Amino acid sequence: MTIRVLLADDQTLVRAAFALLVESARDMEVVGQAATGREAVALARSARADLIVMDIRMPDLDGIEATRLIASDKDLADVRVLVLTTYDTDEHIAEALRAGASGFLVKDTRPAELLDAIRTVAAGEALLSPGPTARLIARFLRGPALSPPLVGGPDGLSDREREVLTLVARGLNNAEIAGALGLSPLTAKTHVSRIMGKLGARDRAQLVIVAYESGLVTPGTPDLD
Repeated sequence: MTIRVLLADDQTLVRAAFALLVESARDMEVVGQAATGREAVALARSARADLIVMDIRMPDLDGIEATRLIASDKDLADVRVLVLTTYDTDEHIAEALRAGASGFLVKDTRPAELLDAIRTVAAGEALLSPGPTARLIARFLRGPALSPPLVGGPDGLSDREREVLTLVARGLNNAEIAGALGLSPLTAKTHVSRIMGKLGARDRAQLVIVAYESGLVTPGTPDLD
Protein backbone atom coordinates (compact mmCIF):
# COMPACT_ATOMS: atom_id res chain seq x y z
CA MET A 1 0.00 0.00 0.00
CA THR A 2 1.43 3.36 -1.04
CA ILE A 3 1.98 5.95 1.70
CA ARG A 4 0.71 9.35 0.62
CA VAL A 5 3.12 11.96 1.98
CA LEU A 6 2.63 15.70 2.32
CA LEU A 7 5.76 17.83 2.85
CA ALA A 8 5.44 21.06 4.85
CA ASP A 9 8.51 23.31 5.07
CA ASP A 10 9.05 26.96 4.22
CA GLN A 11 12.41 26.23 2.55
CA THR A 12 11.96 25.30 -1.10
CA LEU A 13 15.25 23.42 -1.34
CA VAL A 14 14.45 21.32 1.74
CA ARG A 15 11.05 20.38 0.31
CA ALA A 16 12.60 19.52 -3.05
CA ALA A 17 15.25 17.32 -1.45
CA PHE A 18 12.70 15.49 0.66
CA ALA A 19 10.40 15.08 -2.33
CA LEU A 20 13.14 13.43 -4.37
CA LEU A 21 13.92 11.09 -1.51
CA VAL A 22 10.30 10.13 -0.83
CA GLU A 23 9.56 9.57 -4.51
CA SER A 24 12.56 7.24 -4.72
CA ALA A 25 10.81 4.80 -2.37
CA ARG A 26 8.52 2.31 -4.08
CA ASP A 27 5.96 2.40 -1.27
CA MET A 28 5.59 6.20 -1.06
CA GLU A 29 4.45 9.15 -3.12
CA VAL A 30 4.41 12.90 -2.53
CA VAL A 31 0.86 14.21 -2.86
CA GLY A 32 1.56 17.83 -1.99
CA GLN A 33 4.01 20.44 -0.75
CA ALA A 34 3.21 23.30 1.60
CA ALA A 35 5.26 26.38 2.48
CA THR A 36 3.16 27.36 5.50
CA GLY A 37 1.22 25.61 8.24
CA ARG A 38 -2.04 26.92 6.86
CA GLU A 39 -1.27 25.42 3.46
CA ALA A 40 -0.42 22.13 5.17
CA VAL A 41 -3.82 22.00 6.88
CA ALA A 42 -5.64 22.75 3.63
CA LEU A 43 -3.64 20.19 1.64
CA ALA A 44 -4.10 17.54 4.32
CA ARG A 45 -7.80 17.74 3.55
CA SER A 46 -7.66 18.08 -0.23
CA ALA A 47 -4.75 15.77 -1.05
CA ARG A 48 -5.89 12.93 1.24
CA ALA A 49 -2.43 12.54 2.76
CA ASP A 50 -1.62 9.65 5.08
CA LEU A 51 1.30 11.41 6.71
CA ILE A 52 2.66 14.94 6.91
CA VAL A 53 6.34 15.70 7.39
CA MET A 54 5.92 18.99 9.26
CA ASP A 55 8.50 21.68 9.95
CA ILE A 56 7.89 23.61 13.16
CA ARG A 57 9.02 27.05 12.15
CA MET A 58 6.94 28.29 9.26
CA PRO A 59 5.25 31.62 8.42
CA ASP A 60 1.52 32.34 8.62
CA LEU A 61 0.82 29.34 10.88
CA ASP A 62 3.61 27.37 12.53
CA GLY A 63 3.87 23.59 12.51
CA ILE A 64 2.63 23.19 16.07
CA GLU A 65 -0.63 25.03 15.46
CA ALA A 66 -1.06 23.26 12.13
CA THR A 67 -0.56 19.92 13.88
CA ARG A 68 -3.12 20.87 16.52
CA LEU A 69 -5.71 21.74 13.86
CA ILE A 70 -5.10 18.51 11.99
CA ALA A 71 -5.19 16.32 15.11
CA SER A 72 -8.44 17.90 16.30
CA ASP A 73 -10.22 17.47 12.95
CA LYS A 74 -12.31 14.29 12.97
CA ASP A 75 -12.17 14.13 9.18
CA LEU A 76 -8.37 13.89 9.45
CA ALA A 77 -8.28 11.30 12.23
CA ASP A 78 -6.14 8.92 10.16
CA VAL A 79 -3.56 11.54 9.19
CA ARG A 80 -0.26 11.27 11.09
CA VAL A 81 2.20 14.11 11.63
CA LEU A 82 5.96 13.63 11.77
CA VAL A 83 7.57 16.83 13.05
CA LEU A 84 10.94 18.15 11.93
CA THR A 85 13.27 19.53 14.59
CA THR A 86 16.73 21.02 14.81
CA TYR A 87 17.23 18.76 17.86
CA ASP A 88 18.99 20.52 20.74
CA THR A 89 18.04 24.02 19.59
CA ASP A 90 14.33 23.37 19.12
CA GLU A 91 12.44 23.69 22.38
CA HIS A 92 8.96 23.08 20.99
CA ILE A 93 9.11 19.28 20.83
CA ALA A 94 6.93 18.56 23.86
CA GLU A 95 4.37 21.10 22.65
CA ALA A 96 4.30 19.47 19.23
CA LEU A 97 3.71 16.06 20.80
CA ARG A 98 0.95 17.48 22.99
CA ALA A 99 -0.58 19.03 19.87
CA GLY A 100 -0.92 15.57 18.35
CA ALA A 101 2.32 14.82 16.51
CA SER A 102 3.16 11.12 16.38
CA GLY A 103 6.88 11.68 16.60
CA PHE A 104 9.73 13.77 15.36
CA LEU A 105 13.00 13.53 13.51
CA VAL A 106 16.14 15.59 13.15
CA LYS A 107 16.40 17.74 10.03
CA ASP A 108 19.83 16.40 9.16
CA THR A 109 18.76 12.77 9.57
CA ARG A 110 20.12 10.25 7.10
CA PRO A 111 17.90 9.53 4.06
CA ALA A 112 17.21 5.90 4.98
CA GLU A 113 16.22 6.94 8.51
CA LEU A 114 13.74 9.46 7.16
CA LEU A 115 12.07 6.82 5.02
CA ASP A 116 11.98 4.38 7.94
CA ALA A 117 10.47 7.10 10.15
CA ILE A 118 7.72 7.75 7.60
CA ARG A 119 6.90 4.04 7.45
CA THR A 120 6.90 3.72 11.24
CA VAL A 121 4.54 6.62 11.85
CA ALA A 122 2.29 5.81 8.89
CA ALA A 123 1.84 2.32 10.33
CA GLY A 124 0.34 3.85 13.47
CA GLU A 125 3.40 3.62 15.70
CA ALA A 126 5.03 6.60 17.38
CA LEU A 127 8.61 7.40 16.50
CA LEU A 128 9.83 6.95 20.07
CA SER A 129 12.82 4.65 19.89
CA PRO A 130 15.21 4.28 22.82
CA GLY A 131 18.23 6.54 23.07
CA PRO A 132 18.32 10.16 21.88
CA THR A 133 14.62 10.38 21.05
CA ALA A 134 13.48 9.22 24.47
CA ARG A 135 16.06 11.41 26.20
CA LEU A 136 14.94 14.44 24.23
CA ILE A 137 11.29 13.84 25.11
CA ALA A 138 12.28 13.54 28.76
CA ARG A 139 14.25 16.77 28.59
CA PHE A 140 11.39 18.84 27.26
CA LEU A 141 8.83 17.30 29.59
CA ARG A 142 10.78 18.34 32.69
CA GLY A 143 9.29 21.80 32.61
CA PRO A 144 5.68 22.86 33.30
CA ALA A 145 2.99 21.72 30.90
CA LEU A 146 2.75 23.98 27.87
CA SER A 147 -0.94 23.24 27.47
CA PRO A 148 -3.63 21.29 29.34
CA PRO A 149 -3.26 17.51 29.06
CA LEU A 150 -5.07 16.09 26.04
CA VAL A 151 -5.72 12.70 27.61
CA GLY A 152 -6.58 11.27 31.01
CA GLY A 153 -4.15 10.16 33.69
CA PRO A 154 -3.08 6.60 34.50
CA ASP A 155 -5.08 6.24 37.73
CA GLY A 156 -7.66 3.96 36.14
CA LEU A 157 -5.10 1.52 34.77
CA SER A 158 -4.35 -1.90 36.22
CA ASP A 159 -0.89 -2.63 37.65
CA ARG A 160 0.04 -4.53 34.50
CA GLU A 161 -1.17 -1.70 32.28
CA ARG A 162 0.89 0.77 34.30
CA GLU A 163 3.93 -1.44 33.74
CA VAL A 164 3.27 -1.50 30.03
CA LEU A 165 2.75 2.27 29.93
CA THR A 166 6.07 2.77 31.71
CA LEU A 167 7.88 0.70 29.09
CA VAL A 168 6.13 2.51 26.23
CA ALA A 169 7.35 5.80 27.71
CA ARG A 170 10.89 4.43 27.82
CA GLY A 171 10.79 3.80 24.09
CA LEU A 172 10.18 0.04 23.91
CA ASN A 173 8.17 -1.42 21.05
CA ASN A 174 5.63 -4.20 21.50
CA ALA A 175 8.14 -7.01 21.00
CA GLU A 176 10.52 -5.47 23.53
CA ILE A 177 7.70 -4.95 26.03
CA ALA A 178 6.70 -8.59 25.59
CA GLY A 179 10.26 -9.72 26.29
CA ALA A 180 10.62 -7.49 29.34
CA LEU A 181 7.37 -8.68 30.94
CA GLY A 182 7.34 -12.29 29.77
CA LEU A 183 4.31 -11.79 27.52
CA SER A 184 3.54 -12.72 23.94
CA PRO A 185 3.88 -9.86 21.42
CA LEU A 186 0.14 -10.09 20.75
CA THR A 187 -0.66 -9.71 24.45
CA ALA A 188 1.67 -6.71 24.70
CA LYS A 189 -0.02 -5.13 21.68
CA THR A 190 -3.44 -5.76 23.24
CA HIS A 191 -2.35 -4.07 26.48
CA VAL A 192 -1.11 -1.03 24.58
CA SER A 193 -4.37 -0.78 22.63
CA ARG A 194 -6.44 -1.02 25.81
CA ILE A 195 -4.34 1.63 27.51
CA MET A 196 -4.82 3.97 24.57
CA GLY A 197 -8.56 3.34 24.72
CA LYS A 198 -8.79 3.98 28.46
CA LEU A 199 -6.75 7.18 28.26
CA GLY A 200 -8.31 8.44 25.04
CA ALA A 201 -4.85 8.66 23.48
CA ARG A 202 -4.41 9.13 19.73
CA ASP A 203 -1.18 7.13 19.61
CA ARG A 204 1.88 6.06 21.59
CA ALA A 205 3.30 9.58 21.57
CA GLN A 206 0.44 10.75 23.78
CA LEU A 207 1.00 7.76 26.06
CA VAL A 208 4.52 9.05 26.63
CA ILE A 209 3.15 12.48 27.52
CA VAL A 210 0.82 10.91 30.10
CA ALA A 211 3.59 8.82 31.64
CA TYR A 212 5.91 11.79 32.13
CA GLU A 213 3.34 14.39 33.14
CA SER A 214 1.77 12.06 35.70
CA GLY A 215 5.16 11.21 37.22
CA LEU A 216 4.85 7.53 36.34
CA VAL A 217 8.17 7.92 34.54
CA THR A 218 10.67 10.58 35.52
CA PRO A 219 13.26 12.20 33.25
CA GLY A 220 16.81 11.02 33.58
CA THR A 221 16.13 7.41 34.53
CA PRO A 222 18.90 5.03 33.43
CA ASP A 223 16.48 3.11 31.21
CA LEU A 224 16.37 6.06 28.82
CA ASP A 225 20.06 5.72 27.92
